[in-house]
Amino acid sequence: MTDTPRPAAPSLTHPLRVAGLPNRKPTRFDLRPDAATRAAMAAELGLIALPAFQFRGELRPAGRDDFMLEADLLARVEQPCSVTLVPVGSDISERVTRRYDADFTYPEGDEIEMPEDDTTEPLPEVIDLGAVALEALALALPLYPRAPGAELGEAVFAAPGTAPLRDTDLRPFAGLAALKDRLGGADDDK
Repeated sequence: MTDTPRPAAPSLTHPLRVAGLPNRKPTRFDLRPDAATRAAMAAELGLIALPAFQFRGELRPAGRDDFMLEADLLARVEQPCSVTLVPVGSDISERVTRRYDADFTYPEGDEIEMPEDDTTEPLPEVIDLGAVALEALALALPLYPRAPGAELGEAVFAAPGTAPLRDTDLRPFAGLAALKDRLGGADDDK
């Protein structure tokens, strides 16, 4: 008998059973994970550290069977610089909106149009606020954080005995100015 690996549990969980939610008033929440949970979240997202994190808002009924989640995500993250790998701090402030539709169906067919509203999802049995918060944080992270003064230098590669090809050589019109100078500005007379 072989053990099949289980997927890792998300580092931040706060499940709410939809059947247990009130259908006339909002359910308010304010998630502020402790240091150990923030460290697990940081590891899950490939961050150096997550010194501060808050996910605050409400989940309220929207119509007969649907729900609307509106929340504010506030976080302080430390990521490695994309050039030097030194820690770079960033403050994140995002508004998070999700609509959970009981009658939602995914479009079918070979060619489908993507809906303009990408905040609508099918209504699950359990809404995990922690998973929503972690996804929102992952989407809000800077893609290429840079430390102050960090610059991406020019990489130059060439076989021994040959002149290296540089970025300026690859520009399609870089040689035209030099060619015009060599021709002595013959077109300037006309």
